[in-house]
Amino acid sequence: MDLPESPATADSYDDDDASVRPGPFWRHAVWAAAVTAAGVALGWVGALFRIGPEEFGLPPAAPGALWPYLLAWTVIGLTLAAVLRFVAARVPVYEPETAVIGVVMIGTRLSLGWRPEPLEVAGLAAAGLLLVAVWCAVALRGAAVVRRAEEVPRSPGTA
Repeated sequence: MDLPESPATADSYDDDDASVRPGPFWRHAVWAAAVTAAGVALGWVGALFRIGPEEFGLPPAAPGALWPYLLAWTVIGLTLAAVLRFVAARVPVYEPETAVIGVVMIGTRLSLGWRPEPLEVAGLAAAGLLLVAVWCAVALRGAAVVRRAEEVPRSPGTA
């Protein structure tokens, strides 16, 4: 039994989500600010209500000052976005905005729900930076493999 061939082969498939994003500095800065603001806003909105009974799930925003946590996650998000955008300007990175928004949203939500100490927030930031570093390492590794494959001379007998 033969399966019909897909019209989208590996050679003709163009992945718009993973592309090099060069451009002027201001465009990178606007992108970093926008994805950070989206992550902080989604985390804040998520902390305003609880889904499910009180015994289960994440608590809603704990009482106390929330501005230090929002400011901390804004700075953390800008740092993570800068790292991802720096790599995305050189090699194709798959959905860098998803990584930044997700990490910042989760960090903001956790911080507003439990109001952790500064050392714990730093631990969450370090975990986010590790995730972004792995995301970038995968993109850099993939670009290196593609570059090496393009540099390999083809023998005259193969087409």
